Amino acid sequence: MSTIRRYGLLILAIFCLGFLQDVDAQCAMCKAVAEQGVDENGYGVAAGLNSGIIFLMGIPYVLLAILVLVFFRKQFMGFWKSFNNIHSH
Repeated sequence: MSTIRRYGLLILAIFCLGFLQDVDAQCAMCKAVAEQGVDENGYGVAAGLNSGIIFLMGIPYVLLAILVLVFFRKQFMGFWKSFNNIHSH
């Protein structure tokens, strides 16, 4: 990659980061329910909503890890055998 292109990408990245805006990631209905369902301690529906979002966010990573293990299990087993042979002495 040429130096001019590299600096151009760097300038573009800095330019884009300079114009980031704070965005709300929830739909209007979810936001309204989360704001209304808060008790005196500050907990309520929002805590459950956040836990659900975290749970749903983790599922694709677990599925990706399973797919990688299924497709590359021979390579992993070969690595594991050589690792054990090296460290068993």
